[in-house]
Amino acid sequence: MSATDTATSHQPLFSGLWIALVTPFKDGAVDHPALAALTTRLRADGVAGFVACGSTGEAAALDKAEQLQVLDTVLSAAQGLPVVMGVSGYHQGQVLEQVQALAHYPVAGLLVSAPHYIRPSQEGLLHWFRTLADASAVPLLIYDIPYRTGATLTTETLLALAAHPRIEAIKDCGGNTAKTQALIADGRLQVLTGEDAQIFHTLALGGAGAISACAHWQTPLFVELMALLRQGDLPAARHLWQALQPWVEACFAEPNPAPLKAMLAHAGWMHSELRAPMMPASKALQDRLKAL
Repeated sequence: MSATDTATSHQPLFSGLWIALVTPFKDGAVDHPALAALTTRLRADGVAGFVACGSTGEAAALDKAEQLQVLDTVLSAAQGLPVVMGVSGYHQGQVLEQVQALAHYPVAGLLVSAPHYIRPSQEGLLHWFRTLADASAVPLLIYDIPYRTGATLTTETLLALAAHPRIEAIKDCGGNTAKTQALIADGRLQVLTGEDAQIFHTLALGGAGAISACAHWQTPLFVELMALLRQGDLPAARHLWQALQPWVEACFAEPNPAPLKAMLAHAGWMHSELRAPMMPASKALQDRLKAL
């Protein structure tokens, strides 16, 4: 085993750069060859793992059969790199069935959001995540994204969930720096930022990594950024992060993943197709992306 392997082996599983994969479409259907090629390309760029069927993957626009087909394609193309599957909903019985069905797939974990629309109490949120974690064959990553779910998980609730043996990480889109710092300081949950604009900040605070959309593009630079931050080379990391800023900003100038798909289509990797009510990137943004 080389020194690099030894160093890598001490990294927790849910750390480093994870890609929140887009789902390519062609003529209304999932474009599985494009998805496989994209996963293969990113695998070669040094990413830690993949998330299938997250918000970037337009999971809400895929039916359950399509979601499992997407997962099959990603697992096959990942060739052993860990894959996390997104799970969401608001009907606890149905989401529980999803979790139980996924026990038959070799996933590394499940990325689970709070139930959207319902806005339960903190006690209700504890019940939701504990029930799903109890039923899961693999670790849970909490997806804390209140602007999509309408449910805010407090620091106290997250620290209580951290005590569960199968809740190991959080995709942090909570927008609360104090909460992020408290979770990092507590140390039981691996804290991965889900906000690409917060990658530098979260890793500099001691976070474990990122689940990123915009790292589909210029992936080696994001991998290098994380390595520099892990080594504590802040000046070099800061310089690289500033160079990446125009892309990060453009990637979220319109609802995700429209700008990202426009860029990947420009590169010839897939069609710039989304499912309604998501709309393709505007002409003005497409021109801005091409200039990048």
